[in-house]
Amino acid sequence: MFARNLKELSCIFKSLTRNSFIISPNNLYRNVCNNKGVPRILITGGLGQLGTECAKLLRKNYGSDNVILSDIIKPTDENLANGPFIFADILDFKNLQKIVVDYRIDWLIHFSALLSAVGEQNVPLAVRVNIEGMHNVIELAKQYKLRIFIPSTIGAFGPDSPRNPTPNITIQRPRTIYGVSKVHAELLGEYYHHRFNLDFRCLRFPGVISCDPPGGGVTDYAVAVFHEGLLNKKYECYLEPCTRLPMMYIEDCLSALFQFLNTPNEKLKRRVYNVTAMSFTPEELFSEIMKHVPNLQITYKPDSRQHIAENWPQVFDDSEARKDWGWQNKYDLAKLVNAMIRDVSIHFLPKYRLKEVNSYV
Repeated sequence: MFARNLKELSCIFKSLTRNSFIISPNNLYRNVCNNKGVPRILITGGLGQLGTECAKLLRKNYGSDNVILSDIIKPTDENLANGPFIFADILDFKNLQKIVVDYRIDWLIHFSALLSAVGEQNVPLAVRVNIEGMHNVIELAKQYKLRIFIPSTIGAFGPDSPRNPTPNITIQRPRTIYGVSKVHAELLGEYYHHRFNLDFRCLRFPGVISCDPPGGGVTDYAVAVFHEGLLNKKYECYLEPCTRLPMMYIEDCLSALFQFLNTPNEKLKRRVYNVTAMSFTPEELFSEIMKHVPNLQITYKPDSRQHIAENWPQVFDDSEARKDWGWQNKYDLAKLVNAMIRDVSIHFLPKYRLKEVNSYV
């Protein structure tokens, strides 16, 4: 009995030195010391569109204490309540090393990046965050033998790429710093896989649509229209009505990510795969929304984002992902619109209206 307690006490003491948000020593012992077969996961850039939802999914499957959310911005109370959160600057390699060692990380999911439109406004910062930061995490994964996932995007293609459909392997040549950084990540990850046997995995996502407010991407019109349209019954679109782009609802995106992370290596014929669910134009999306909001007024005022979108794929060919590891989407355009109207109405419209009322007080 004494030996068992001594071993338990030693394990708890080591775990408590990690700056963890886990309070209970018993939970620490159970989750850290008897954690066979369950990965410890670090998510960088975790407070963005994908990070928080990804953390919820992974915590549901692997336990809250085994998924460490990180970012350089201040978390909400909800973020802190759902599981461990830490400050992590992807440009600080030594601090990243400390996190991986202290938390005994097995998988690293790297979401930190400046999106397309934002990156064009500050190219030097995009180079630092999207390229130098990626160098840090991929070297870290090599050093500590981590499984690493870095997302790519339709923005990794350019005007010389076939647009309808865009196959998995084709000429890319993007013309945004965001796209250049993603091609760089794809190629470097593949090189590290073949040269150092790094378990690098990458999915090229289309526009990802969720109920969170838009974050500066070219495809974010398909998010903004739900927020502004449901609140004000009008929306001014910055793309031409016939601009076709591939899209995916957040639940399909997370499903693809989870399935891909758990696919055995021997089934992966590539390290980078296209995934998508549908393709539509602003006009097609707005027509579907008007079935639910018939008085929605739409106007168009294309800006610089139109020029970016014109160089991107119209239809994504993800047949290799469907064949190699069984990817299948669940949401089409009609289901996506239903889900977005429901979620924005429940989670955001009451906040917007309360803010309007308070502004008059």
